[in-house]
Amino acid sequence: MFTIPLSVVAGIYVGTACAATFGLWFYYDRRDKHLYDLERRKVNFHCIRCDKLYTAKAGTELCECPRCRFPNQRLTF
Repeated sequence: MFTIPLSVVAGIYVGTACAATFGLWFYYDRRDKHLYDLERRKVNFHCIRCDKLYTAKAGTELCECPRCRFPNQRLTF
């Protein structure tokens, strides 16, 4: 019968645990970076009716003013 030494089994176990930990760390780090970038990117708006500056998520071209509900175009520089 073929037997595997205990040190080899322990090494495989520790190596697998380290690889799983690294894999989970890498996955969650990339996911959180992507979510943070989506939250961080904003578009600026200026209300022409009540003179308020406000922001919205990126990709928004038309947004209502939170104060007077007037729809405004995004600011372009």
